[in-house]
Amino acid sequence: MAEDGTDGDASFDDESTTGPTPVGVKLGSTRTILQFYDGDGDLQTVRTLTCLATYEDALTGDERVLYGEQAAQEYPDRVEYMLRSGLPEDDDGAESAKKFFSELVTANGLDGDSAVVYAIPTIDNEPGLRNLNRVIEESPVGDALVRSFPESLCGAIPAFGDDLEAIDSVFAAVNMGSTNLEASAYRHGEQLSPFVSGAVTGNEVDRRIANAVEEETQGRVNIDLTTAREYKEEHADFDDFEAFTDVIQQPGGGSHEFTIERSVMEPLDDYLDDAVDEVANNFLAQLANDHMKPYQLALSKPIVLTGGMACIPGIVEEFETRLSEELNRDVECISADRPDLAPAEGARRIAERLVK
Repeated sequence: MAEDGTDGDASFDDESTTGPTPVGVKLGSTRTILQFYDGDGDLQTVRTLTCLATYEDALTGDERVLYGEQAAQEYPDRVEYMLRSGLPEDDDGAESAKKFFSELVTANGLDGDSAVVYAIPTIDNEPGLRNLNRVIEESPVGDALVRSFPESLCGAIPAFGDDLEAIDSVFAAVNMGSTNLEASAYRHGEQLSPFVSGAVTGNEVDRRIANAVEEETQGRVNIDLTTAREYKEEHADFDDFEAFTDVIQQPGGGSHEFTIERSVMEPLDDYLDDAVDEVANNFLAQLANDHMKPYQLALSKPIVLTGGMACIPGIVEEFETRLSEELNRDVECISADRPDLAPAEGARRIAERLVK
């Protein structure tokens, strides 16, 4: 059983028991995903916070490293989220990310006898992408090979089926991430008209939720961005949102119970309108200008939504409805069963094909 409760997928068991271990990686600004087959042929999916904390061993004085949820819970005052912008921005960030990734893969029994494919964001930041490559290349894994592919392509692969059908297709994908909204068309794996917006993001939704909670409670409740993200992930639902209550401890003792009715879905409603506007009037308009025939083919196929924001119940269908209205034509939108895990799963499938 994997860390997130995902069991094995038998479709690739025979391929994963000999030769280098294919590993799919998504190093995200908030969470990192690994997917691979273990020595027993069981598919493992590891999902953890992209953060670390160091401390001094009380007995030996040696530096010790914690990562993920344990680091965030035990050292909240000095935990480091080194990929907040989506990529390691400088040498210090790259070193922290390398330390985090090395601890993660070692803890999960992975070594150099592996083939690693990792998903990369659509960001015009060559130094950051080089730093990310360094993080993977200098880790204990990937002696057989290390390759990178666009995150939205990797995330689209599970949405198309059980193999690599997406690689042989012409389609468009939208990655609804924490730090960016990304969109690209793909023609047999070739990326066309890549688009990125830093204005429409999951992180911005979290900030708006925090502000909306303060407003809805008339200033009595202030929540941090971590709590806002938890509200979004646990309660947001475009199909059937229900108001919920929470309790905070007040200075000087006592507690205050409050109810949230509008503060989660109103920011998400605005986010979806903004995302549709960016996709319809910027990305698709540019794609049509650059590549008219692929544009027409892509709109005749389902548009794939990936990324953590695509996990919100009902958002795929609502995005489809609003985009159809904006374009004044019917479009279909799909996603993988777990859009947040899909980039690592797609990367793992690519790694398997490359190993073969």
